[in-house]
Amino acid sequence: MEYLTVGVVTRPHGVRGEVRVRPDTDFPERLLALRKVTLACGDRRATYVVERMRPQGAMFLMKLAGVDTIDAGEALRGCALQVARADAAPLPPGRHYVDDVIGLRVVTTDGATLGTIEEVLRTGSNDVYVVRGGEREVLVPAIADVVREIDPAAGIAVVWLMPGLLGEEPEGL
Repeated sequence: MEYLTVGVVTRPHGVRGEVRVRPDTDFPERLLALRKVTLACGDRRATYVVERMRPQGAMFLMKLAGVDTIDAGEALRGCALQVARADAAPLPPGRHYVDDVIGLRVVTTDGATLGTIEEVLRTGSNDVYVVRGGEREVLVPAIADVVREIDPAAGIAVVWLMPGLLGEEPEGL
């Protein structure tokens, strides 16, 4: 079964096993509807029933069945909060899950290969794709003017290299 990461457990909250979750989704309100989650911690993966989930600022507080002490909550620190792909809410057209973008080969509109998307940085205004190829790292803003196509089935993302994106000086300066 394939999973999608929708958040990360950051730390325990209180002494009764509740944990703080940092959402990793454009639709954090969907976390409130979760009834079952999978936590991936390194090589370990376990599924839990969600007893309660509530927002707290930009974070969420989550209580899982069987996690009843601060130590049990501490053991979940850093775990990825995942849902089964089959249970994930559908995305609007043109949107993609971060897990579907990581690993895509990035080519320019001219056909040059830049590397592979290895990480997605979530900023306030737009995501940024960290593309690594050989010794080079390129930060690609995930905006429509730059990212022209994303095709997870083909394993490719096509980008237009706006002037200055690779660190070179724009012409005329």
